[in-house]
Amino acid sequence: MGPGGGRRSSPLPLCWLGLLLGLRGGAGALRGNDNGEVLPESIPSAPGTLPHFMQEPDDAYIIKSNPIVLRCRAVPAMQIFFKCNGEWVHQNEHVSEESMDESTGLKVREAYINVTRQQVEDFHGPEDYWCQCVAWSHLGTSKSRKASVRIAYLRKNFEQDPQGKEVPIEGMIVLHCRPPEGVPAAEVEWLKNEEPIDAEQDENIDTRADHNLIIRQARLSDSGNYTCMAANIVAKRRSMSATVVVYVNGGWSSWTEWSNCNVRCGRGWQKRSRTCTNPAPLNGGAFCEGMSVQKITCTSLCPVDGGWELWSEWSVCSPECEHMRVRECTAPPPRNGGKFCEGPSQESENCTEGLCIQGNSLLLNSSMQPDLTVSRTYSGPICLQDPIDKELMTESSLFNPLSDIKVKVQSSFMVSLGVTERSEYHGKTHSGTFPHDSNRTFNTIHAKNKAAYIQNLSSLSKRSEMRATGVFGHQGGRLGIPNTGVSLLIPHGAIPEETSWEIYLAINQDESSLQPEGSEVLLGPEVTCGPPEVTVSTPFALTIPHCAEVNSEHWNIHLKRRKQQGKWEEVMSVEEETTSCYCLLDPYACHILLDSFGTYALIGQPLSDCSIKELKVAVFGCMSCNSLDYSLRVYCVDNTPCAFQEVVSDERHQGGQLLEEPKLLHFKGNTFSLQISVLDIPPFLWRIKPFTACQEVPFSRVWRSNQQPLHCAFSLERYTPATTQLSCKICVRQVKGHEQILQIQTSILENERETITFFAHDDSNFPAQTGPQAFKIPYSIRQRICATFDTPSAKGKDWQMLAQKNSINRNLSYFATQRSPSAVILDLWEARHQHDGDLDSLACALEEIGRTQAKSSNLTETQIEESNFSYSRQNGL
Repeated sequence: MGPGGGRRSSPLPLCWLGLLLGLRGGAGALRGNDNGEVLPESIPSAPGTLPHFMQEPDDAYIIKSNPIVLRCRAVPAMQIFFKCNGEWVHQNEHVSEESMDESTGLKVREAYINVTRQQVEDFHGPEDYWCQCVAWSHLGTSKSRKASVRIAYLRKNFEQDPQGKEVPIEGMIVLHCRPPEGVPAAEVEWLKNEEPIDAEQDENIDTRADHNLIIRQARLSDSGNYTCMAANIVAKRRSMSATVVVYVNGGWSSWTEWSNCNVRCGRGWQKRSRTCTNPAPLNGGAFCEGMSVQKITCTSLCPVDGGWELWSEWSVCSPECEHMRVRECTAPPPRNGGKFCEGPSQESENCTEGLCIQGNSLLLNSSMQPDLTVSRTYSGPICLQDPIDKELMTESSLFNPLSDIKVKVQSSFMVSLGVTERSEYHGKTHSGTFPHDSNRTFNTIHAKNKAAYIQNLSSLSKRSEMRATGVFGHQGGRLGIPNTGVSLLIPHGAIPEETSWEIYLAINQDESSLQPEGSEVLLGPEVTCGPPEVTVSTPFALTIPHCAEVNSEHWNIHLKRRKQQGKWEEVMSVEEETTSCYCLLDPYACHILLDSFGTYALIGQPLSDCSIKELKVAVFGCMSCNSLDYSLRVYCVDNTPCAFQEVVSDERHQGGQLLEEPKLLHFKGNTFSLQISVLDIPPFLWRIKPFTACQEVPFSRVWRSNQQPLHCAFSLERYTPATTQLSCKICVRQVKGHEQILQIQTSILENERETITFFAHDDSNFPAQTGPQAFKIPYSIRQRICATFDTPSAKGKDWQMLAQKNSINRNLSYFATQRSPSAVILDLWEARHQHDGDLDSLACALEEIGRTQAKSSNLTETQIEESNFSYSRQNGL
């Protein structure tokens, strides 16, 4: 063995050395090596080419005690020898083979040597053990690449084992692994529960970063035992297992609704609860913090049984020889679950002392002398032949006589009622009466439609304040449900002549069948008008209030109609161009032109988080059965009159009083909840139970509050009966939204409390108006306007200009299909101005078009009617 590398070294074989030196004539340049040996660099005079290596020695690892073999092959080559660590390998340790390349005819020589573990271990040089082969040809020598030889190993212990972790769900997991030292370097593989992890199949897992295992978002399925596996050509090693636990912290569910008060009468408590299931704690996650049950005090108003009022006066005698009287259960009315009055609410009896004879509607005893001095007048012919007629006539107060009725006794002793024609009474007929110029009786109106009428009437809202009825004929009229903002305008001529209909209008709020889909929300009441078999020759106007802050970028508002099967269909979007119907959206109401009766509703689909519902915030208060307790009830309802009307009705039954002018709250569709709190309670006069001064209402409950009025109750207690004044603040705010504060300053004694008006327009006394008095524009003036503007003008001053001046700029094709576009535009104006009747604005609009004199804008309604809306001479009118 040679001293340098544990291998025996040798000079170049003498036979080859002599040959090479002879060829060069002793004059060739010699190259020395570490042992002073000389090797030829090249042989310029010899024909041929330099050797080319077809195979060079590769790097190799010695595994355990097994030697490795290094191979080398070159062409053309006369000889090949290996050189290791700078020293020639003895020729006896070479194994050489020679062959001929058939394609080129050149000699191919191959050589290989063995390298043992001992040789590598005995080498102590500045670099790894290496070997290189050198090939000779006639032209010179070529050297191969250096191939390193190393002893392969893998230590037993990991430099860093992965550590167990507990992480929350969706948290990041990082497991570190530094494999044992080894040659060659070990490759790392991760196991989960003894199964290999394939990071290419799971985008949530990354194993490329320095042998570490990274799980970007922990899932419950990522819990388990993780092991780091290191392996090279020598051995495999396993790290310590690391246990990973993915846990879930508990979250509260939404609060349940408050339970009913636990006492029927007096002071008690009510509670609500929530569960730690949203989500439930898992794998050692923390339980929810806070209370699972909340209790607050409550006061149930004691029930009051109803009592009868005195009987009314007997009505006039009917054709059936009967008269009747009625009484109401209002002394007092039943409240707070009290019993309704027992006994009949009406009585009837014979009013001729038995003088009725079968076959005659009314006969008087011939021995009785008629009193011809009686003189009374009714507003219309009366014929009570059906029970339903009796009820409706009683409700419309038609039994109240006027001053000029004349009872005519004929020779057959038949009694009939006649109406004196008095021109001065025409303009003073009380709304709700029948048209006095009609010769048809009330019974005749209903004879052919009675079955349908009874069926439709039974489907209306049972609450009288949520429905209205009226009889309408050719002259048309207006029907409204008091204090709800819902109204119906039937234009003059919409109902054919010689025809009258009992028209009804109702809000179906208590039994609404419309269930909005997805993010849709009901923006106003569900309204029914009918009967459905009524046909009209010109569109009628239905007004439905809404609570949306109108903005086409944030709302998509459309009209829906209920079909006979109870299902709902979309009629149109308010932004849609259609000739089937027309929707005009004002800030607080939608005016709809329709040609068929039915059930309609306005639906809104929010287009962004900036969509706003307007809520009316109102505070009511009342004393409880316990004289020291006082109840505050805060309502947040849709900003529509009908929604507030329902609250007012409920509060009247509970004895509540409105304590402050209601305020408007802009509630955004951004999913944030509503908070209601009581602030600044006088500390030494009043007290409220701890932790009950603030209540929170989920977003969905507020956003769909039209299903049921939303209110929160707060129970306050006086320290002494001497305290008669209450002052505090009610704060209503949406989280990250609008806020309103109501300052309460009131006396808890009813006789000292200031009365606050519920409604700006109290129209409860005029639910139905028929004939000319129902319209703001006199009929003669209306006819002249239509005749003027329905005629196309070369200057563009036609009905389209009339529409533009009345802020009607969309879907004009609808009006173009009407027989009189101007008439339909004026009907829409009548529907929009039912409360203000702003004739001045209409006159100004006409003046701007150039159709009226300038002074017409200052005329009052009376002056306009008297002057017949005088037009300027230049228009030829």
